[in-house]
Amino acid sequence: MPKSSAPSVSSPSEPERPPAPVYVIGAGPAGLSAAAALAGHGIRAVVLEKSGEVGAAWRRHYDRLRLHTTRRWSSLPGLPIPRAAGRWVAREDFVRYLEGYARHHRLDLATGVEVARIDRAGDPAGGWELTANGGRRLRAAAVVVATGYNHTPRLPDWPGLDTYTGELLHAAAYRNPEPFAGRDVLVVGVGNTGAEIAADLGFGGAGRVRLAVRTPPHLVRRSTLGWPAQAGAILCRRLPVPLVDRLARPVERLLPDLTPYGLPRPATGLYSRARQGAIPVQDTGRTGLIRAVRRRLVEPVAAVVSFEGDKVALADGTEITPDAVIAATGYRRGLDALVGHLGVLDAQGRPLVHGRRTHPAAPGLYFTGYRNPLSGMLREIAREAPRIASALARRL
Repeated sequence: MPKSSAPSVSSPSEPERPPAPVYVIGAGPAGLSAAAALAGHGIRAVVLEKSGEVGAAWRRHYDRLRLHTTRRWSSLPGLPIPRAAGRWVAREDFVRYLEGYARHHRLDLATGVEVARIDRAGDPAGGWELTANGGRRLRAAAVVVATGYNHTPRLPDWPGLDTYTGELLHAAAYRNPEPFAGRDVLVVGVGNTGAEIAADLGFGGAGRVRLAVRTPPHLVRRSTLGWPAQAGAILCRRLPVPLVDRLARPVERLLPDLTPYGLPRPATGLYSRARQGAIPVQDTGRTGLIRAVRRRLVEPVAAVVSFEGDKVALADGTEITPDAVIAATGYRRGLDALVGHLGVLDAQGRPLVHGRRTHPAAPGLYFTGYRNPLSGMLREIAREAPRIASALARRL
């Protein structure tokens, strides 16, 4: 009889570890779309979310919020937003869409897991190690960071702020005008959030609403004769900046001139400002900022320079004593503690690379959802997700 070969036996002292998954940090639109795209490539992806549910940041936004991008260009890969949500999707409908998106793609979601730090793994297999709450140490083949563009509310370092005795809250804590009925409110910041909150307060029964403006914004209609502003931004995104500035001027002049009301038209071109991070303010029409200003429901005033006791000093030398100050002063990305030690952030704490590219100092570490172009953040997220998945599939 031929001699049979003995079967190979693996060492019982060294059990083989299962392959490490790809961890996606954050269960907002960017994280969910990246995880769905990875699953489409057969890559095991686990979404880590520090809160108890998907879309946590969207659940905290003010009640009247509607997307400024159309339903078509706000959908994530693999599942359109239902037509019943309308062209301009409300906050609650978008949250429900994110919940349905996670179910539809059967995403592996781990809630209540907050990642504090990402480090290179020390083992020969490479990859990454995530330090999370509860003493967890998670080994990852690769990591997609999607913790959100609006992560950490930012307050300017105003002189005397610690002495202010009035009510002060960041726009992240604002929900609706009900608590401010009959009160004198100062909204600081005239981006889209500040403009919407000021108009909401003006139409919602606040006693007096002032809007502190440092630099006058570009105002555009969300839609003109059925043509959304987003569509124009998509068409112009590859054109030279000076040309887009010139093309935007007649569009802006379709709107009323608010100079007599204290809100002059900016001298700098629209696209030039956008390239510096100042996105135009989209007016929503019947309950938008323009109508609120023209009806004297919102009063533009000079920028805030300091606080003292119950007083707020403005750049034109006046002092006011509002009952409440709402700071629509933006957010930080909040990435320094997570990845700041890896050399992948710029001086403002923003990722140096996005999407399918990884930094040479951190191969296998991806960032998505940290850009806000004129063509729309959600559209950018939807375009980045399959590119990240393809790049990761090649790497793994």
